[in-house]
Amino acid sequence: MTDPLMLQEARQSPDVTRRQLAENADVSRALAAAIRALKPAYAVTIARGSSDHACTVLKYALETQLGLPVASLGPSVHTLYGTRLDLRGALVIAVSQSGASPDVVENVRAARESGALTVALVNVEDSDLARAAEFVLPLRGGEERAVAATKSYLASLTALLPVIADLSGDEALLRGLDALPAALEATLALEEQARDLADRYRFAENLIVLTRGLHYGVAQEAALKLKETSGIHAEAYSAAEFSHGPKRLLAEGLPVLAFTPADQAAAATRAALDALQADGADLRTIGPASGSTLTTPATGHGLTDTVPSALAFYLFAAHLSLARGLNPDQPPLLSKVTKTR
Repeated sequence: MTDPLMLQEARQSPDVTRRQLAENADVSRALAAAIRALKPAYAVTIARGSSDHACTVLKYALETQLGLPVASLGPSVHTLYGTRLDLRGALVIAVSQSGASPDVVENVRAARESGALTVALVNVEDSDLARAAEFVLPLRGGEERAVAATKSYLASLTALLPVIADLSGDEALLRGLDALPAALEATLALEEQARDLADRYRFAENLIVLTRGLHYGVAQEAALKLKETSGIHAEAYSAAEFSHGPKRLLAEGLPVLAFTPADQAAAATRAALDALQADGADLRTIGPASGSTLTTPATGHGLTDTVPSALAFYLFAAHLSLARGLNPDQPPLLSKVTKTR
C-alpha cells in the first residue's frame, strides 16, 4: 500500500530546508538590509490556518530575538468592514502556502500602499500574494498535494530565521539552521516511535495540546491537524493559561499531549506538566527536552528546535489517522486551497 501524501511530503522536509537555506540567501540579506534601514517600531502578521500558526512562532521569534512587538492582523477588518489601517513604517509579514486567498492578498496590497514594508512567505512564487508584496521569501517546498499542509508549514517556520539571525547577530541561530537538515533526517528515523505513540490515541475523541513559549504555534498547528486528519476535537493552550479555568477539563478524563521545549521555557513547562501529572493527567510529550515520550533531536537553538518537533508530530498525526481507519489525504469537507474574504 502506498503511503499517504501527508507522510510522503513530510519526509521531504530535510531537502526543502536545505534548498530554502541555499536559494534564499540573497533575498534574505536584502530583506535584512531593508528592515535595518526602516527600523520598524512593530510588525504585523497576516495569515490563516496553518500559516497563521507559523506566524505565532514567528511572533515569538521577532519578539524574543529582536525585541520587535508583533500583532496579528484580522483580515476581515479591511475586507469585510472596509477599514484601511495606517501601517506606515510597519513590517508586514504575510504567510500562505498558495498565495491565493483574496483577503490575505488584499490586506498586503493595502498595507504596501499605506507605506508598510511588506514581505510574503509563499510556496507558489507566481501567486497573487507574491506579486502584491515588496519582498518574497519563497518557501521552496515544491508542489504540495496533500490537503493537510506539512512541508509548507515547516518551511514557513524557517524562511524568516536567516533574516532574524542577520539582524540579531545570533551565531547560535545560524548554527541551529546549519544543523537543521540533519536534525530533520534524524527525526524521520523516529517514525516507528511516532506510530507507537499514535496507537495510544486511536480511540480518543478529545485531546488537549499544551506547551510554553516558542513551541506554542506548533501546539496550535497540532490541534488543527488532529481535527483535520482524525476528527479529534483538540484544543491548544499555553500551559500557563491552562490553569486559568480550562484545567477543569482534566476531571473529565481528557488526555494531554504536550510539546516540551529545551530552551528558556523548559523549566516552566516541566513544572506545569509535573503539576498536571500530580493531578492525575494522562500525559504524553513530544520535543527536545530530555525524557520526552518522543524525544526529538536538539538543534542548539530554541527556534530551530520547533521544526523537528512539528515534523515528529506530523508523523504521529498521519499514523493516528491511519490507525483510526481514515485517510489523512481525504479529510471530509476540506480542499487544498481555501479562499476567504
